[in-house]
Amino acid sequence: MMNLLEINKRIKQRPPFQMIERVLELEPNVSAKGIKNVSVNEPYFIGHFPEAPIMPGVLLIESAAQLCSLVIAPDSAADDEGKLYVLLKVKDFKFLKPVIPGDTLTIDVKCTMSGAGAYEFSAVISVDGTVKAKGSMLFTSMDRSAVYNDN
Repeated sequence: MMNLLEINKRIKQRPPFQMIERVLELEPNVSAKGIKNVSVNEPYFIGHFPEAPIMPGVLLIESAAQLCSLVIAPDSAADDEGKLYVLLKVKDFKFLKPVIPGDTLTIDVKCTMSGAGAYEFSAVISVDGTVKAKGSMLFTSMDRSAVYNDN
């Protein structure tokens, strides 16, 4: 449904920190399914761990969070101007099996609550049908100026 170039128009992250490479399904404000190909050339594998590379759990969460940001659809481009969607809370994330180079992550996210600028999502990250991690995340929108004061 969305290739890398289309994703780049919607999210702020860029390589090496961009974690979503393809979106297979997207229903605005409801859910999405995306893909992340895990390559041995990714910089974090140099130190995590050199003899047995494992994708860090925090980057699995980041992969799901980036996909969630694509689900949140502003009412208009003007509404999204100057806004950042930030992660407030990670709840009950479990890492069931390691993710290693060569894996293709399938990430499924579903919005379970939205209102007053807050969004909660459930996420399931799997490889070839085997669940590797799952949990939920809470986001909010805030003005960019609240983070980066223009003074």
